[in-house]
Amino acid sequence: MRQTLGLFKFVVLFSSLLAFTAHAETVEPAHDSREAQVWLKKIQSSAQKLNYSGTFVYQQGNQVRTSRISHIRSGKNELEKLEILDGKPREYIRNNEEIACYIPESKSIRVEKRVSQDVFPAILGAHPNELVEHYALKQGESGRVAGHDCQTVILTPKDKLRYGYKLWIEKSTGLLLKAQTLNEKNDVVEQIAFTQIVIGNVDPTSVKTSFKNTQGWRVENAVMSDANLSGWSVKGIPPGFKKTREVKRLITDTTNENVPPSQREVAQLVYSDGLAAISVFIEPGTQSRTEGSMQQGAMNIIGKRQGDYWLTIVGEVPFAAIKQVANSIEFNP
Repeated sequence: MRQTLGLFKFVVLFSSLLAFTAHAETVEPAHDSREAQVWLKKIQSSAQKLNYSGTFVYQQGNQVRTSRISHIRSGKNELEKLEILDGKPREYIRNNEEIACYIPESKSIRVEKRVSQDVFPAILGAHPNELVEHYALKQGESGRVAGHDCQTVILTPKDKLRYGYKLWIEKSTGLLLKAQTLNEKNDVVEQIAFTQIVIGNVDPTSVKTSFKNTQGWRVENAVMSDANLSGWSVKGIPPGFKKTREVKRLITDTTNENVPPSQREVAQLVYSDGLAAISVFIEPGTQSRTEGSMQQGAMNIIGKRQGDYWLTIVGEVPFAAIKQVANSIEFNP
């Protein structure tokens, strides 16, 4: 293969080989990244446009919760039912952007507007080509989830302020069937996966509430509105996280069923990089609380007092990122 007529020709060929190898090493990852982006584009589209019904398990730290979801696309309308199968029963019925939460023990229905579209199995809030700035994307191995053939896609963070992800995408439809959140040691800190799913041919009655008689139930309309929180600044937000919402809402506290529930207003700043979100909750610091931090799976939380306010910083990011955010919050009235 390398018969040469002299040293010069050998040097030229060897140099060319090195150049080709270097070129191949740069082209192949780029091609692999583009293929991974194609798969990621399918995730969001499939979650919104396909009919599917299945049971999934969510593992967060030592907590495991089982839910059942049914989704139907009818023309331009999306209908969805999410049932919580562990603990106290809950049902969330979504009709496009309106969500009704059925709470049987209090015989109440809480109605609110959907504020986020990045809920499993539609987990992406950004275009895939925006993610490549902060994640290295590549295709992984093939696998099977809930009896379906899947292609895996791996997202490796380019800094220590976000987690990595491994996604299992159903090959024929592009529907996301399993997602793992990985820390810097590549350990799984959170996982959500279908254990059973049917894609297509979903019974229309499956997206209706199972509580047939709700006569006399109390209907609560969640009060949420846009807010101007320009006095608050977060200077330590990780690169790639953009502000997506500024809202305020009324939170209902129910401590005793014999005592009328109380309400308090909470403002919320939301930042996202398209995969993970960081929220800063702001409320008057009138309640007696203890500053501190905690972790639940991939979720890190810090509570702190700042002047006359109480701040709760919550994010699906490593603790270093949440601490950086918490220490950088300033208020200029």
